[in-house]
Amino acid sequence: MTDRQHVLTSSNVGNVPINATRRKAGRVSAFADGWRRWWPYYVMMAPGILFFLVFHYLPIWETRIAFEQVRIVPPNVWVGLKHFQVLFSSSVFWQVLANTLIISTMKMVFFLPVPIVVALLLNEVRGGSLRKFIQSAIYLPHFLSWVVIAGVFIAALSPADGAVNNLLGMAGIAPRSFMTDTGAIRWVLVFTEIWRSAGWDSLLYLAAIIAIDQQLYDAAEVDGANRWQKIWHVTLPGIIPTIATLFILNAGMFLNADLNQVINLSNDVVRSKIDIVDTYVYRIGLQTGEYSLATAAGLFKAVLGTMMIVVAHFISKRLTGKGVW
Repeated sequence: MTDRQHVLTSSNVGNVPINATRRKAGRVSAFADGWRRWWPYYVMMAPGILFFLVFHYLPIWETRIAFEQVRIVPPNVWVGLKHFQVLFSSSVFWQVLANTLIISTMKMVFFLPVPIVVALLLNEVRGGSLRKFIQSAIYLPHFLSWVVIAGVFIAALSPADGAVNNLLGMAGIAPRSFMTDTGAIRWVLVFTEIWRSAGWDSLLYLAAIIAIDQQLYDAAEVDGANRWQKIWHVTLPGIIPTIATLFILNAGMFLNADLNQVINLSNDVVRSKIDIVDTYVYRIGLQTGEYSLATAAGLFKAVLGTMMIVVAHFISKRLTGKGVW
């Protein structure tokens, strides 16, 4: 090696820590500048970030107790798949899993199209005042708790003096106790879910409709398309990506049949028909103290939910060309 090459090599080696220090100092400076500029937004984001850390990310680590025998005095004892064997050998668990699948399928089939239809209808309302009134009316139920909603529907469906049975009586139909009817209670869950969430969920579809290029509607009108043809050939294709994305997200929550809804609308007569995985986990975890078994049931549901997301992604990718990735 020549003296010149030696000098250059030594210079390059000596510059490595200097350059690294400068880059690090530049990153720290950029972070400090960004913090000084955007700190109010970071402060507003902090409660949401803290919520997800505490209730969504930290519990991931605690799912290990599904493979342990919890003791009052630690450490816990590793038992492997024992709790899953107990879970899968229980006829009660398979019953609640079947109930969950049935209720979730009913909600998926009958609920998902409703927000799309609501968004399409709202988009066709031309009067500004009328549109604002309709939106306020259909968005309001989303902000009511299930306690309030359950009270409203229990009163409305009462066989003695409920509004629904009064209307049926006027039509010559005998009154029916919907809340204690095992054949009707699942439909009550579906209808109350639609009543509460369809208007609010239509916001995403309405935003997607508004984002469609107006020139497409103008071109369709020049071609002689009427209002229904513009909806079919312009609006629906324009919101296909949104429909695909929400379908995948809902598939991931397929087994979440809504614990709060079921608890508030349940009673001893119909519990066998609407006892779901979440109520099973709540019952054996908080009421009987079998934390490991409850965690095993919750972990099993989470794994199935992840599988549903993957399956829904490939189905959506095959049918619409749009997916999560």
